[in-house]
Amino acid sequence: MKNIYIIGIGLIGGSLALNIKKLHPEAVIYGIDNNPKHLEEALSLHIIDAKAEIEDVKKADLVVLSIPVDTSVIELPKILDMVSDETLVIDVGSTKSDICKVVDKHPKRRNFLATHPISGTEFSGPKAAFMELLPNKTNIICEVEKTAFKLQQKAIDLFVNIGMRIRYMNPEAHDKHIAYMSHLSHISSFMLGKTVIDKEKNERDIFDMAGSGFESTVRLAKSSPEMWTPIFEQNKINVIETLEDYIKNLTQFKELMQQDDFDAIFREMKNTNYIKQILKGIA
Repeated sequence: MKNIYIIGIGLIGGSLALNIKKLHPEAVIYGIDNNPKHLEEALSLHIIDAKAEIEDVKKADLVVLSIPVDTSVIELPKILDMVSDETLVIDVGSTKSDICKVVDKHPKRRNFLATHPISGTEFSGPKAAFMELLPNKTNIICEVEKTAFKLQQKAIDLFVNIGMRIRYMNPEAHDKHIAYMSHLSHISSFMLGKTVIDKEKNERDIFDMAGSGFESTVRLAKSSPEMWTPIFEQNKINVIETLEDYIKNLTQFKELMQQDDFDAIFREMKNTNYIKQILKGIA
C-alpha cells in the first residue's frame, strides 16, 4: 500500500496513520479534512505527508473514512464511486448498521470493509492521536464476506500487524452490544457531569472536591458532541433499550435506600464486583 488517504484526521484516523507509517515507511499518507487547522496540525506532527482533496481518492490504495457517522453514510457511496477496482475503503465508525445498508447494493460494495476499532479517549483532533492507541485493542469487522477476499485480507493483515485482535460480527449485533458497552457509558458520563453542573453552582467547589472517582467517571463527558450526537441518533433504538435497563437498576437502587435495605445494596455491589474478574480475564 503506497497511497493512503485518511479522511478525517482525528484521534482514530491520526493514530491509524501513525501505525501505518511505522509499518509501511514507503507509503505516502494524504490527509483530507474540512478543518484546515487539523490538516496543518497533522502535517506539523508528521501524521500525514501531504494534503489532498476528496477527488484524489481515485489514486488511492487505501482510504480510511474517519468522520462522524452521519457524514460517513453520505460520503461513503460517493467515495466508492470514485475509487479504482483495486482500492480498499474502510470506515472506523461506532455504528455499523446504517453504513452497511447504504452501500449494500453499490456496484463497488466489494471494495468496502466495515470496521470498528474498540479504542479511544475523550480527546479529539490530530493532537489527540498517538501510536499506542490501537495495539492490543479489538477491531470488530462486519460483513467481511461482502468484501473482495484480497482486499479484506489486506485490511486484516494491517490490523494484525498493528497488534489488534479481530472479531467478526453482523452489523445489528455490533450496534446492540456497543450500545451497552460504549454508548451507555458516554451518556452516563455526560449526565453525571450535567447533574453536578446543575447542582453545584460554584465552579471552585467542583474543582476542589472532585476526587479521582468523580474524575474518572465523568472523563467521557469531555468527548465531542459533534461526534457522539450522530452516534446516538443512528443507534437510537438500542440506546433507548440500554437506558431503560440502566434506569431500572438506578430506580431499584434508590428504592433499596428508601427502604433502608443496605444488606441488599451490599449484595448488589458485591455481585457487581465480578465485573473486575471479567475485565481482568480479558486483559
